[in-house]
Amino acid sequence: MTAPTHVVVVGTGYVGLTTGVCLAHLGHRVTCCDIDERKIDSLQAGRIPIVEAGLEELMSDAVAGGRLEFALGNDPAVRTADVVFLCVPTPQDDDGSADLTYVRAAAVEIGPLLPPGAVVVNKSTVPVGSFHLVGEALGRDDVSVVSNPEFLREGTSVNDFLHPDRIVIGAEHDEAAKRVAALYESIDTEVVFTDPTSAETIKYASNGFLATKVSFINSVAALCEHIGADIAAVAAGVGLDHRIGSQFLRPGPGWGGSCFPKDSRALVSIARDHGYDFSLMRGVIDINEQQYARMIHKVMAAVDRYGHDRLDGLVVAALGLTFKAGTDDLRESPALRVLDTLAERGAIIRAYDPTTTGELDAHRAERLAEFELVGSVKQAAQGADVLVVLTEWPEFATIDLQAVSTAMRGAAVVDCRNLLVPFEVRAAGLNYTGVGRR
Repeated sequence: MTAPTHVVVVGTGYVGLTTGVCLAHLGHRVTCCDIDERKIDSLQAGRIPIVEAGLEELMSDAVAGGRLEFALGNDPAVRTADVVFLCVPTPQDDDGSADLTYVRAAAVEIGPLLPPGAVVVNKSTVPVGSFHLVGEALGRDDVSVVSNPEFLREGTSVNDFLHPDRIVIGAEHDEAAKRVAALYESIDTEVVFTDPTSAETIKYASNGFLATKVSFINSVAALCEHIGADIAAVAAGVGLDHRIGSQFLRPGPGWGGSCFPKDSRALVSIARDHGYDFSLMRGVIDINEQQYARMIHKVMAAVDRYGHDRLDGLVVAALGLTFKAGTDDLRESPALRVLDTLAERGAIIRAYDPTTTGELDAHRAERLAEFELVGSVKQAAQGADVLVVLTEWPEFATIDLQAVSTAMRGAAVVDCRNLLVPFEVRAAGLNYTGVGRR
């Protein structure tokens, strides 16, 4: 292996932790650093702060093998680093642009600590052109900066890291690009070598296109409802075209999470800053907002309250709170957008999600404080007027519909993920509403 001796990862959030653990799994010696003492204590004790399939097992193996350690703060780990990955948050400002405060602060801090010849890799999703900002903040002529965007999907990030569709490396100097590529030499995939600006654009364009695909199929689902077509058949037929593909052609309550909303708005902001009106992307975002409203209208119609503002006293059994299955991430969750509005209109929200049945951290507890959290589908359905499927957890596709029907006070089911089989729902004595389904 020609990999560097020591890799340091700055930031142990979703991207940083996955990056550090997977690089250690590939055989590198990795130190993951963070300024959050509680997070580092937890990681050192072998506990990971996120729900991510396979990550805890890989972390345990890497730590036991002496390839992975966790440290509070970046000094002294950075002083002996060959490659440093910046994996710090880039939250969104009110105008849609990314806040680079944490990226700049991290670069300023590690600049004086880096050994000569080190490579700093920007892994955080940053606005196009941030490569230069990091270089200026480092203040070092003897250190190279490389853009290496991540393409990790929450819930499958380990597989995405170890079996990627491509690895993108943007650098001004070939030697720095080759050193970063060497980190991934045991991974069999295509490596795209390009300039830093193009690498940063690839990340935004990828997420922007996927968001466009989801908004498109949600719009087609709305059309199906008007003309009497079935979105399941339409999506299957469209997806068989190899030029289009079947992925991201499943309608739902809208897209959310930590990437699509932030990156789509950032694309519009970046374009605006450079004198281009990215009207297509603005339309994609608008359609997503409309999709939230359509789900709310479906619930209102299902309980015969369509056209009214209030749902006083009605109990909504909500199945799913996270923005997608396989993760505990509540950020920009379509489920929460829908439920918040229903609660504002007077509904009582009784929710079940597999990731909220245990003790919650302070942030999650505060975010979900207005909802009644229960530990099963049956408990959520007890005395409910309407059951709403909002997250595509596999267990929701196989719920005991007869037991749900018996437990509910009402008979309305709104399936925002098209997980259930309509005739089976109706056979249980319930009224079914899906998305784009006949």
